[in-house]
Amino acid sequence: MTRKVAIIGTGNVGAACAHYIVASGFVDDLVLIDKNEKKVKSDALDFEDAMANLPYHTNIFVNDYSQLDDTDVIISAVGNIKLQDRVEPDRFAELGFTSDAVTDVAKKIQQTKFHGCIVVISNPNDVMVSIYQKITGLPKNQVMGTGTLLDSARMKRAVGAALDVDPRSVEGYNLGEHGNSQFTAWSTVKVMDRSIKDWAQEDGLDLDKLNEDIRMGGFTVFSGKKYTNYGISTAAVKLALAVLNDAHIELPVSNYREEYGTYLSYPAIIGRKGVIKQVQLDLPQEELDKLQYSADFIKSKLAERVSE
Repeated sequence: MTRKVAIIGTGNVGAACAHYIVASGFVDDLVLIDKNEKKVKSDALDFEDAMANLPYHTNIFVNDYSQLDDTDVIISAVGNIKLQDRVEPDRFAELGFTSDAVTDVAKKIQQTKFHGCIVVISNPNDVMVSIYQKITGLPKNQVMGTGTLLDSARMKRAVGAALDVDPRSVEGYNLGEHGNSQFTAWSTVKVMDRSIKDWAQEDGLDLDKLNEDIRMGGFTVFSGKKYTNYGISTAAVKLALAVLNDAHIELPVSNYREEYGTYLSYPAIIGRKGVIKQVQLDLPQEELDKLQYSADFIKSKLAERVSE
């Protein structure tokens, strides 16, 4: 069976996703779509030039929405990262621009025969996932955001560095909005099967300081090069592959939670049909309160956009 992925938006993040996919031979067919036709055609030619030195071949299609008819996963990397260049970091700085762009793209997807899953990178992430789902009419389980999959990776990086262990030895989640109200659910964090709180007592870790490092990680990267691309593209491709492979893997992604009435990041089991099962964590009240605050914040921002 042909494995087919589309990337809509080939800026810094979309191009990084495409390079990872092509260089790794993850798919048979790759569709690239961007308003900047000169840029996207140049990227396609660059990837084709690379193939002579790669062990894989990937068929590449450019700016053809009809190719979405039999696409398995669409990755949305639509956005304008330059809007993040401000004194106070805020992913909602992109709200106006990106919601208009996503609305346009979603209407075009809706006109095709696409029936796969959408993986949304576009920011503010949870709001953009909601817009995609509403306009395309796809089932909620088939429209997901990368959400705190990246924030959770940043948490593993920070904790691993603090304890001098590989980040893959760290388990646990960041939850809520992919933005300022997200938080590390320390009750879920373990290192080598020991609670992070045990490690904190033994090694004198300042969890509040670590949490701020994690929360501000993306903006730290942005301040140095004016965009982020490697961490988020890796997260997006991991989520897309979980769908393609019908992996049944537990990931903290932006998915619709009925109890909160919104998309937000919470662990879910991901497979061929997107979210195939939602996980229920046993969180302490303090973390439940933070999650509710994050959900309310997302809903308020979505309501503001809808009322405009």
